[in-house]
Amino acid sequence: MMSLKGINAYKKGNLKQEIAQADPHKLTLMLMQGALDRMAFAKGCIERREFEAKAEHLSRAGAIVMNLRDTLDLSIQSEVSDNLFALYDYILQRLVDANVQNNLKIMDEVISLMLPIKSAWAEIPEAAKQQAYETRRQKEQAAV
Repeated sequence: MMSLKGINAYKKGNLKQEIAQADPHKLTLMLMQGALDRMAFAKGCIERREFEAKAEHLSRAGAIVMNLRDTLDLSIQSEVSDNLFALYDYILQRLVDANVQNNLKIMDEVISLMLPIKSAWAEIPEAAKQQAYETRRQKEQAAV
C-alpha cells in the first residue's frame, strides 16, 4: 500500500512539473486527455454501478470541458472557434444527461466527439503553433 502512495505522489509531482514546463498547446492537449480519461473512468463506474465515483469523474470531466470552452478565443470570429464552442457546450449537456440517466451510449457519444478534437489538436504542426503564439503575443503587447 505504501509503495502505491509513493508512486501516486511521484505521478502528481511529475504532473506538476510537466504542467509547469508545458506550452499552451501542450497544456490544452493535457486537458483534453484528462477529460477523456475522466469520461472513460465514469463509463467504467456506470458499468460497475459505482454512482458516487461516476458523479465525481463526470464532474471533473465537465469542469475540464467547461475550461476548454471558456478559453476559446472568440474575438477572432472564426467558424472553427464558434463550432468548437457549440460542440463543447453540447458535450457538457450530454455529460449531465449521462450522469442523470447512467447511460453508457451517451458516454460513448461524448468520447467519440472528444477524441477527434484531441487528435486534430495533437497534429497541429510546430510552425503553426509558433505563429499562433507570436500573433497572440503581439496582440497582448498592443493591448497594453
